[in-house]
Amino acid sequence: MEAATDLQDTAALNLKFKFNPKLGIDNPALSLADDHDHLDSWGLQRPRFCLLSKDKEGKLGFCLHKELGQTGHIVRRIEPGTSAQRQGLQDGDRILGVNGDTVEHEDYYGVVRRIRASGPRVLLTVLAGNMEEVARAHQAEGNGAHLCPVLDSGVRPRLCHVAKDEGGFGFSITHGERGFFWLKLSCGGAAERAGVPQGARLLEVNGISVESFSYSQLSRKLRQSGEQVALLVAGPEVEEQCRQLGLPLAAPLAEGWALPAWPRQLHLEKGPRGFGFLLREEKGPNGQLGQFLWEVDPGLPADQAGMRAGDRLVAVAGESVEGLGHEETVTRIQAQGRHLSLIVVDPEADSFYSMVRLSPLLFLEDSSNHANGPASSEKLPSVSQVEDQASSATDLALPLEVSTSLVPPALPSFRQCLLSPGPNGGYGFRLSCGADKPDISISQVTPGGSASQAGLCKGDVILEVNGQSVNTENVLEVLQQLTDAKPPLRLRLAAQGRHGIETGSSL
Repeated sequence: MEAATDLQDTAALNLKFKFNPKLGIDNPALSLADDHDHLDSWGLQRPRFCLLSKDKEGKLGFCLHKELGQTGHIVRRIEPGTSAQRQGLQDGDRILGVNGDTVEHEDYYGVVRRIRASGPRVLLTVLAGNMEEVARAHQAEGNGAHLCPVLDSGVRPRLCHVAKDEGGFGFSITHGERGFFWLKLSCGGAAERAGVPQGARLLEVNGISVESFSYSQLSRKLRQSGEQVALLVAGPEVEEQCRQLGLPLAAPLAEGWALPAWPRQLHLEKGPRGFGFLLREEKGPNGQLGQFLWEVDPGLPADQAGMRAGDRLVAVAGESVEGLGHEETVTRIQAQGRHLSLIVVDPEADSFYSMVRLSPLLFLEDSSNHANGPASSEKLPSVSQVEDQASSATDLALPLEVSTSLVPPALPSFRQCLLSPGPNGGYGFRLSCGADKPDISISQVTPGGSASQAGLCKGDVILEVNGQSVNTENVLEVLQQLTDAKPPLRLRLAAQGRHGIETGSSL
C-alpha cells in the first residue's frame, strides 16, 4: 500500500558527469568519468543529482511514491524511452533534495508541491535505494553532516538581468576550454549594477546553457540578445562550494537579481459584487495553456489588490496551478471561499520566466528582498496555512466570472460496499495513502474484479472498514486491518475526495 504521484521527466546530471557537446547545447546527455575505486561502494553510490526538464506536455517521466513502513520519497515506474530512463534515474531511488533544499523529512504532499512549483526544470538529489543503510552508516561515522549536500545561506548561483548602457553590457569574457567562461566586470558598469559578481563563471544566456559553446558562438549569442540579456552566473565562492559538495551549477538553484519583472502576491476579500475579474484559459508565450485574468472591474477587490488585465495566474493559496485545466483551477479558487491569495505574473514577467525556463515561484521570496522587486514583504503561505484556508471555506457559490459555465462541485456522495475475494484470493483494488493525510483512497481497480463489480472507483476515499472509522490517529491500524480482515469486507466510501494535490494525480 503506497502513496503515489506521477511525475514525468527528461534529464539528469550525476556526480562526476559532464555535458556531451556532440548532443547539442540544450541536451544534458552525460558521459561517465569513472574515477572511483570499484571496491568503494559508498563512493559509487553516494547522492547524485538529476536536472529534469518537462516535456511538451508538461510532464516529467517517473512516479513518486511514499511507501508505508519505509522512509523517504521513492522513485517508481520510470517511463520507457524518457530521458529519466536514458540518464540513469533508477527505480527505488530516494529523493533527498529538491532544488538544493533537503526534503528527507518533509511530508509527501510538500515534496510534490515543491516539484510542481519548480516549473520547467527541477534539480533532484537522489540516493540509490539499496544504499540507504550504507549512507546512514557513513553519516553516523562523521563522514558527512548531511546526506543531501546543501549550499550555505546566501551562496547561490545568480540569475541577473543586464540592460546595456553607453558602456555596453559592462563585462568582458575570459575563457578556458570549450564551455568554460568567466566574466571580468567594468567598474560601475551595467553587469555590476545587475548583481553579477566579479570573476563569475557564465552558465547560461537567456535560459540556454553555454556548456558546449565556443567563444565565437557565445559572442554571437550575446550580440543576438539585443539591448538586454539574462545571465545565469556563479561567483567564485559559489563555484568552489559546489565543487566541494559535488553540486551541479544548475539554474533551479539560482536567486534573482535585478530581474525585469517579479511575481506578485495578491490578497482579495470577496465583496458584495464578487471579486471582479474573469478567468480565461489561453496559450501563454511558451505555447502552453495557462489561466489568465481579464476584465478587472474598477473599484472591486481584484482591482484594489493590484490585479491587472492580462496577468497569468501562477498559484492559488501558495500552491502552483501550472499545468492544471480551467475547471480544476476554478475549483481550487472556489475552495478558498471569501478570501483569496493569488500569485500572478504580468505579460512581461511571463515572457521572461518562459525564456529562462524557470518558474516565477522560485523567485517569490527574492521579489521582496531586492529593491527592484514589488513592495510585497509576504512569502508563500506555509503548508498548514494553505490547508487551514481550504478547510475553512464554506461558500461553494462561484465567486468570480469564468469563461466557461461551471456547476459548483457537489458534496461527496457516501455509499456502502460489501466485497468478497475473487478466485485468486484478492479483492481487485489498490490503495494509496498520504503520509500527512488521514485519507485512504482507491488508486487502482482491476476491471472485472470483485471491487469493480461492487462499484469501487478510482479516487474513492475509504471512510470506514468493517465499521471502524478512519482518522489521523488510526490510519496504520486500519490499513493493517484491511490486510488481515477475514472476508467479506464492509467499506463505507466517499466519491472523489479532494485535499489540494490528489494522491496519484499527474504533474
